[in-house]
Amino acid sequence: MAESVPGITNTFHIKNMVSQCSIHLLKEKFEELNIRVNNIMLGQANLTYDPGQVTEKDIKTLLLKYGFELIMGREKQLVENIKISVIELVHQMNNMDSIIRKSDYLVEKLGMSYQYLSKVFSTNEGITLEKYIILQKIERIKELVYLDEYTLSEIAFMMDYSSVQYLSNQFRKITGFSVTEFKKNEIPLKKSIDRLH
Repeated sequence: MAESVPGITNTFHIKNMVSQCSIHLLKEKFEELNIRVNNIMLGQANLTYDPGQVTEKDIKTLLLKYGFELIMGREKQLVENIKISVIELVHQMNNMDSIIRKSDYLVEKLGMSYQYLSKVFSTNEGITLEKYIILQKIERIKELVYLDEYTLSEIAFMMDYSSVQYLSNQFRKITGFSVTEFKKNEIPLKKSIDRLH
């Protein structure tokens, strides 16, 4: 039976928490501070802690130390949920149709209209949701090109481009390199997917 931790239980919404690695890292760091992790997933953690030993400020400091931060306010939380959903869709799902239906996926996952999600996103981020999705797709394309397991035609299909030419043009516009130039580079020019703009 788990040892009972005295204190308060809160759910914290966390910015930049976009991978399984970040979940493992934060779980470990919270436990080192004697904080019980009741539940942790992309973008949030439900924690129990003794306010006599750990304050909310301590939690904020810990998050900042590892490149995360607390999200305050409903709109900010929604924006983070949009980002997490886009990253799941583009980087983690194997269903090729899912990219084609990106707006349907976001509407279904978040329970709000695409227009509303798009408006909240651009107001808070200074970039359109469509542009953010494109940036994520370009990062995924870099990864797929670098892995060298698929032809460019297969990658274009997987990433919902109507043609290799369209993918190539967009890739060059965003990165300043052709796909071939990128592939020849010895050091991959990938960016951190949580800091694309």
